[in-house]
Parts: sequence; structure tokens; C-alpha cells
Amino acid sequence: MKSSIGFKMLTIGKPRQGQINEDSVMVRNNLMAVSDGAGGGGVYAEKWSAYLVSKLPHEPITTFGGMKMWIDAIWEEFYDEYEKEAERAGSLVLQKFYDEGSFATLAAVWIEGDVCSWISYGDSVVFHYSRKSHRLQHSFTSLADFNRPPYLISLHDELVEEAFRSGEYSLDKGDVVICASDALAHYILMQYALCHHEEYNSQLREAMMLKTKNSFHIEVASSQKCDFDRDVIGSLLRCGNHRDNFRRHMEGRLRKNLISLDDYSCTIYTK
Repeated sequence: MKSSIGFKMLTIGKPRQGQINEDSVMVRNNLMAVSDGAGGGGVYAEKWSAYLVSKLPHEPITTFGGMKMWIDAIWEEFYDEYEKEAERAGSLVLQKFYDEGSFATLAAVWIEGDVCSWISYGDSVVFHYSRKSHRLQHSFTSLADFNRPPYLISLHDELVEEAFRSGEYSLDKGDVVICASDALAHYILMQYALCHHEEYNSQLREAMMLKTKNSFHIEVASSQKCDFDRDVIGSLLRCGNHRDNFRRHMEGRLRKNLISLDDYSCTIYTK
């Protein structure tokens, strides 16, 4: 995959499942993004996620109002194209398109010099990691919230203001910025929380009490040694822009029960 200098983008479908990858990644000039198409409802999830990242503006979106104006300006082109596609696919697909539409999350980052502007909607997450201080910042709420149904950008429904998050990070040389879809994002935040368990004790306890598949991953990971900088951030960086390397890395995490089976996607910027 080609990308701008300092950027990487990686995406694979569910390993060994033979299913469509509904995630989309994009790097363009100073902009990178990940969108996770939600195939549990509606149709054309992978097309909607690809459309969203392709239509991101060159200038940062910084407010909920700005994101709403952007969606209002672009949705109709997609609707018109895929209404025709659904008509060709038959009445069942067309009715589902009319009733439900398409759904996806979004995490996007604009890099301007020493500043990273970001937005997120749903459970795709923006991370900022300092390799000097070894501190991680992120756009999400808490580990437990990965167990809740995510907010989604809908082709039909209005955006929900409480689902929109935005901000800025100051960048120093060596800093790493990542946009990641949900399963990979949970893995990154989980490993950081375990490596800083005193700071994240309440989050870890809350997530463990839910007794979900994510709770199981936390339990497994808590019994294994992890150097976050080397084993999590460093391992992702060593994948380069090579999908096969990324696939092997994700399959390794999957075999160790550290991550849920899903499409895996990330875009990475290194200052």
C-alpha cells in the first residue's frame, strides 16, 4: 500500500474466514483515517466505510456541527449510487437499503506540523503515544465501553452529539499516532492499562466484571508479560506497510487469545 512519508496503513479481514473486509483505511497528504463498516445491520457496510474516508475534507473537522455539515453534504451521492445498486440486487436488498441504510464508525487525524487534530465517532479509536515519556492518550472512554453497542454513522439517521469526540495532541519527535478499528483498539488500550494497572485498576476491574469475551482477553493478557513500547507499539511499527506482516502479527495475537476475531485495521503516523 502506498502512503505519504511518515504514514502507514494496514487492514485485513477476519483471518481465515473468507469474508469481506468491511473496514476501510486511508492516507492522503496530512490526513489519515479508519472506518469500520458495521455489517450487523443495513447493507453495503464496506462501501459506506470506504466512501466516508474518501470524502474527508483536507481541513480538520473540529466540532460536532462541522461533522454534521460534512455528512449532510456527502450522503446523498452515496445514497443515489447504492439505491441503483440495490435495485439491481433485487427487492429484498432494496427494501433493506430503504429500511436500514448503511452504518460505520470513523476515526480521523489531520497532522499540521507539531499538532495532531482528531475526531472519532463510535468505537474506532485515535491513540497518541510518546516514546519518550511512554504515555498513551486516546479518544475513547473506557475499556468497559468496548462491550457496549457502538454509535454508528448512519446513512439515514441523524448524528448523535454525545457520540462525537474531538481534540488535539501536541507532537514531539518520535511520537506515534494511531487510528484503529475496535478489536485492535481494545487490544492496544488493554495492554497499556495492564502495564499501568495501578492507574487503570478501576477500569480493569469494571471490564473484568462484565464477563464478556473482552473480559477473557484481559484475564489472559494479565498473566503474560508485556513491554508496551516494544511488544505493542513497536510490533505494529515493524509491520511496516506490509499486509502479510500485519496478518501474521494479528493471527499471533488471536492464537494467544489476546484479541477478538474481527477485521483489523490501523493507520499510523510517526513524527
